[in-house]
Amino acid sequence: MTVLDTRRNGYTELPPGKIAAAVIHLEQRTRPAPRPEPVVEGLKLERLTDADLDRYLALFAAVGEPWLWFGRRIMPRETLAAILADVDVDARALTRDGVDIGLVEIDGRTAGEVELAYFGLVPAAVGGGLGRWAMNRALEAAWARGPARVTVHTCNLDHPGALDFYVRSGFVPHARSIEIADDPRLTGHLPRSAGPHVPLIEA
Repeated sequence: MTVLDTRRNGYTELPPGKIAAAVIHLEQRTRPAPRPEPVVEGLKLERLTDADLDRYLALFAAVGEPWLWFGRRIMPRETLAAILADVDVDARALTRDGVDIGLVEIDGRTAGEVELAYFGLVPAAVGGGLGRWAMNRALEAAWARGPARVTVHTCNLDHPGALDFYVRSGFVPHARSIEIADDPRLTGHLPRSAGPHVPLIEA
């Protein structure tokens, strides 16, 4: 990880073709009480493994494309398949009446902690408490592994309600970082229409 020179305040210019995200890291040191959730028929969390790679990528795109989720899109397929096959990774499709509407992925590959690596709903499913339903079950699964802490992170490119949702779910912000990356819309990994709230700046 590159460490920024924090002795110097002010603006740092990015070259064309790059994007920067201000990342907030959050954690839980104790398991919170479940949040009130709606009673909704037909909701399930279905396990996704390396055999479901295309389904996983389609769901990752449906959930994350508006917010420039690119981590899994730029990853070689064989690398992602190995992650999904790992016994310490639990990826789930949130379905309603058999239709994929959300993604929940917990990662326990770091000793002593579990990361909520990806969590989100397709735009049409946001609101109505479905996120609370999914989060209650994600945290139940994460804490069942007996970690010292459960972590998650979000950034300024994500859904504007994401940070508040995580805080209301019992997470506490504890660190900040800056992520700089090639704009995935310019590398061809995401369509140019993705993340319309983030301007495209080309050379």
